[in-house]
Amino acid sequence: MGIARGRKGSGVAADAVPDGDTQSQPAAGSLPEPRSVRVVVLALMIAMLLAMLDNMIVGTAMPTIVGELGGLEHLSWVVTSYTLATAASTPIWGKLGDMYGRKGIFLISIVIFLIGSALSGMAQDMGQLIGFRAVQGLGAGGLMVGVMAIIGDLVPPRERGRYQGMMAAVMAVAMIGGPLVGGSITDHWGWRWSFYINLPLGAVALAMITTVLHLPRKEKATRHVDYLGAALLTVGITAIVLVTTWGGTEYAWDSAVIMELTAIGVASLTGFLFVERRAAEPLMPLHIFRSRNFSLMSVIGFLAGFVMFGAVLFLPLFQQSVQGASATNSGLLLLPMLMSMLVVSMYAGRVTTSTGKYRIFPIVGAGLIVAGLFLLAQMDTETSRLTSGIYMAVLGAGMGFLMQVTMLVAQNSVELKDMGVASSSATLFRTLGSSFGVAIMGALFTGRVQDEMAARGGGQATAGSAQLDAASLAKLPEPVREAYEFAVASGTHAAFLLGAAVAVIGFIAAFFVKEVPLRGTGPSPAADEPTEDKAAASV
Repeated sequence: MGIARGRKGSGVAADAVPDGDTQSQPAAGSLPEPRSVRVVVLALMIAMLLAMLDNMIVGTAMPTIVGELGGLEHLSWVVTSYTLATAASTPIWGKLGDMYGRKGIFLISIVIFLIGSALSGMAQDMGQLIGFRAVQGLGAGGLMVGVMAIIGDLVPPRERGRYQGMMAAVMAVAMIGGPLVGGSITDHWGWRWSFYINLPLGAVALAMITTVLHLPRKEKATRHVDYLGAALLTVGITAIVLVTTWGGTEYAWDSAVIMELTAIGVASLTGFLFVERRAAEPLMPLHIFRSRNFSLMSVIGFLAGFVMFGAVLFLPLFQQSVQGASATNSGLLLLPMLMSMLVVSMYAGRVTTSTGKYRIFPIVGAGLIVAGLFLLAQMDTETSRLTSGIYMAVLGAGMGFLMQVTMLVAQNSVELKDMGVASSSATLFRTLGSSFGVAIMGALFTGRVQDEMAARGGGQATAGSAQLDAASLAKLPEPVREAYEFAVASGTHAAFLLGAAVAVIGFIAAFFVKEVPLRGTGPSPAADEPTEDKAAASV
C-alpha cells in the first residue's frame, strides 16, 4: 500500500497531500503544519458553534414563534424533533465517516444542517417547523462528531490538549451568547433570522473546510452498510429520548405510553447488540468497549452530561425565581462557572500536551463536580449572588478538568479506523446523559416545588408555578411569593443533591482509568496498551 509522502504539512493546507492519494491512514510521524492546523481547527470550531448555538438562540425566540405560527400544544416538539434527530443520527455519521472518509461526510452534514435552517426559517405553520427542525437535527448529528473525529485525525493525542481551550471557549460563547444573540435577533430582525443566521456562518465553515482541509481518501473496497443495526439503534435511541422527554410531563412515569416506549427501547437495543456481534461492518463495533479506558470514558461522559445540563437548566431558574435576576442577567450570572471551565480546560490541555499525563484530571474533575454540586445544593433564599458564583466556579473547574479529557482518552483508546465511531459513541453517551439528567432532575425539582407550594402556598399556586419568571413573581401576593421562593430553593436543593450523588459514581470510575501514554506523533493506539500502527508501517 502506498504511503503519502510530502513535507511537514501533509494532512492539511494547499501544499498538502492531494485528496486523490489512496491511503487508509497518515504516516506515523507526519504531522500537519501548526499554522495549517489552526486554520482548519478554526473552521471546525465555527461548525461546532453552529450545533451548540442553535438551540440556545431558538429557545429565546420560541414565544414569538408561537405567537405567529400558533400550535402551542406542539411547542415541545420543536425541540424534541431536533434532539431526536441529532441523537439518532450521531452514531450513523460517525460510522459513515470511518467508512467513506471524514471530509466528504462532514461537508454533507453541514449542508443538511444549513438546508434545515433555511427551511425552518421559511416555515408557515408549526407542523412544517417541527419537520424542518428534524432535518436540521439530522445534520447537527454529524457536526459534533465530524469536528471531534477530524481533530483526532489531524492532531496526535498528546498535542490535542492544546485545543481544549478553544472547545471550552466555543461552549462558553454558546451558553452565554446564545440567549443574548437570540433575543436581539428576534427583537430587531424577527424570529426567522434565528435560523437564517446559521447560513452565513455555515457558508464560511464550508468554504474554509473545502479549501484548507485535505485528508487522504479511503481505499476503494466493498462496503456493507449495517442497515439493520442502524434501524434498531435509531428506534432504541428514539424510544429512550421520548421516555426522558415525556416522562413526568406529557405522561405519568407509570403510564402505558411510557411503559411501551421503555419496552420498545430495551428490545431494540438488545436486538442491536445481537446484530452488531454478527455484522460485517457494525455500526458501533463492540470491540471498542473491550478497552477499559474507552468504557470508563463512556460512563464518565454519560454522568458528566447528566449533571452538567441539569446544572445549566436549574441555575438560571434559581437566579430568576429566588435571586430576582432577569432572564438576560441570569445568563450572565453563569459567567463564573463558564470562565472557570475555560481557564481550567486551557490549563489541563497545556499540561497534557507538555507531559502526556492525563489520569489525574478525570479524578480531580469529578471530585470538584461532586463538591460544586453539593455546595449548590446548600443554596437557599438567603444565598447571595457572590456565594452562588463561588459555588458555580467550583463546578465549572470540575467541568473544565473533565469535559474534553473524556473525548481525548476515548479517542486515544481505539485505532484510527475507529476514530469516527469512538467520537460518535462518546458524544452519544453524553447526549443521552444530558437527556436523562434533565428529565430525572427536572421531575424531582418539579415534584418538590409542587409539594412545597401545596404545603405553604395556601392552594394559590398552579401546576405551572415552577415556570414563573422574576416579573411574574413580583405580581404575586407576598405570602405566595415567599412560599414560591422557598419551594424553588427546596427544589434546586433536591436536584443538585441528586446530581452530586450521581457524580460520585463518576468520581469512583475515574480511579480505574489507566495512564496510557499519549502518542506525540501518529495515530492513536489501538487499545489500552500502546501498539505499533501497522498501516503506517506498511509500504
